[in-house]
Amino acid sequence: MRATMILADHAQVADGKLFISGGGWSTCGPGPSPCSVAVLFHVPWQETEEKINFTLRLVDEDGRAVYQPGIQGTVPVQVNGHLEAHRGSSMAPGTEINVPMSFNIVLQLAPGGRYTWVLEVDGYTDDSWRLSFATREAQPTPS
Repeated sequence: MRATMILADHAQVADGKLFISGGGWSTCGPGPSPCSVAVLFHVPWQETEEKINFTLRLVDEDGRAVYQPGIQGTVPVQVNGHLEAHRGSSMAPGTEINVPMSFNIVLQLAPGGRYTWVLEVDGYTDDSWRLSFATREAQPTPS
């Protein structure tokens, strides 16, 4: 399994394609900042037609889970899900199947921090499945 990931202001999936707006950034905030993690899963032929579980979580520079206010109190910034790649009848055996996904959230992060989105697939992670970014320092208020 391979995965390609990119940070964007917004991303969505339509007709099996990723549509990305404001992609490729590595600095945001401080304050409320729209964030989308666009992921393109590259599923090997032998893993198609199987349920594949994944977790996408945000950690701080020390590797600790990041929490934000939610409807039911403070919750970790994390997505748990699954995907299943299907073989088309006209696909040649051995073809890799791409499965696009996007995850949109408004982040409320402290100024001057470093954060990383970490992707885990079926309990496995890879160094290439990490997206790091920083928040800008707070601007002094005019006196």
